[in-house]
Amino acid sequence: MIDLYYWPTPNGKKVSIFLEEAAIPYRVVPVNISRGDQFEPDFLRLNPNHRMPVIVDHEPADGGPPLSVFESGAILLYLAERTGAFWGENLREKVEIQQWVVWQMANQGPKLGEAGHFLRLGDREGDQSYAVRRFTDEANRLYGVLNMRLRDRPYIAGDRYTIADIICYPWTVNWKGQGQDIAEFKHFRRWFEAVGARPAVQRGLAVGADLSTDVTKLPPEEQARIRKILYNQRALSVPD
Repeated sequence: MIDLYYWPTPNGKKVSIFLEEAAIPYRVVPVNISRGDQFEPDFLRLNPNHRMPVIVDHEPADGGPPLSVFESGAILLYLAERTGAFWGENLREKVEIQQWVVWQMANQGPKLGEAGHFLRLGDREGDQSYAVRRFTDEANRLYGVLNMRLRDRPYIAGDRYTIADIICYPWTVNWKGQGQDIAEFKHFRRWFEAVGARPAVQRGLAVGADLSTDVTKLPPEEQARIRKILYNQRALSVPD
C-alpha cells in the first residue's frame, strides 16, 4: 500500500497518474496547501522542503520499515524501479527516460509554472510585462523542444509510453493559462491528445477533484491570505 500525500496540482497529478496506470493500491492523504498543511511538523518530517507530493511505501522492496520519498521526479523514478512499470528495459533506455524526467523537473515545470503565475498576477504587484514576456517565451521554447522531440517518435523517450510522458503531461494541460497555443506544435498536439485519451490518465487527473476550490471566487481577504501562504515564502525558523 502507498500513502500519497497529495493536492490536485500538476505535480501531485504526476504521481496519481502513475499509480492509476500501474494499478498500485494507494490511499490519498490530502495536504491542503491553501490552508498551510505543508508546514505542519508531521509533514515536514516527510519533506523538509514543505512541498507535496510525498509517498510513503509501506512495503518497500528491502522488507524494512515504511519508506518515504519526496519530489515528484524522485517518486516516479522510485515507483518505476520498484514496479518495472513504464520504465526502461536496459541501461540505455533508462538513461533516455531519466534525462527527460530531469528535464521536466529542471525546465518544464518551473518555467511553465512561472508563466502561469505572472499571467494570473496581472498588475496587482505593478508592471509584470517583462516577467510575462520572459516566461511565456520560455514556455513557448519548451513546447517547441517537445514538439521537435516528438516529430519522429510516438512518445518522449521513444516507442513506448514511460514515466517521461507521465511526468511531462500534467504541466501541459493548462497550456492556455501559460499563454500558449498548441496548434503551433502539431507533433506535441498529437502526443498530448493520445496521452490525454488514456483512461488511467483521466482517472489520475480526476483524483482530488472534490478537494480544490476556485480561488477567484473567494472573498478578496481570503485570496490575500492564500497568496501569503503560497508565494514569497522565506526560510522557516529552526525549532529550539
